[in-house]
Amino acid sequence: MSATPSIDTRTAPYAALLLRVSLGALLIAHGLLLKVATFGLAGTAGYFQSLGYPAFFAYLVILGEIGGGLALILGLWTRWIALLLLPILIGATLQHAGNGWLFTAKGGGWEFPVFWTVTLVVQALLGDGAYALRPGALFGRTARIGGPVTQTR
Repeated sequence: MSATPSIDTRTAPYAALLLRVSLGALLIAHGLLLKVATFGLAGTAGYFQSLGYPAFFAYLVILGEIGGGLALILGLWTRWIALLLLPILIGATLQHAGNGWLFTAKGGGWEFPVFWTVTLVVQALLGDGAYALRPGALFGRTARIGGPVTQTR
């Protein structure tokens, strides 16, 4: 085994893109379709209260899932967004931990939130990937994949 990692720099940015868009789409679906469209804002807030959390946590989670999902899809602040979403997924993991492993368990299992948590960590480690909007470029700075931030002239 080689101590040097073997990473294909030609395809790695597209792998990060695929992961980023997949995570973003799932977050939006979970926040918008499940929490807003299916249960409604009041219903989701009521559910959070039934678990012993303040109702405003539901609104923070919804905002995090929808806003964070959109930011990931666009590639805006990818590393930070992925890290900021971790408390939501860790909270979901803890909430489902007593239900068992599989999603089909009553109340949902904990395997999906754990997987989602791990993929957010992977995204944070990988970074933006291809086709990301980089806010720094608006201010005369660009980020190279795998390299430091440089000034553009």
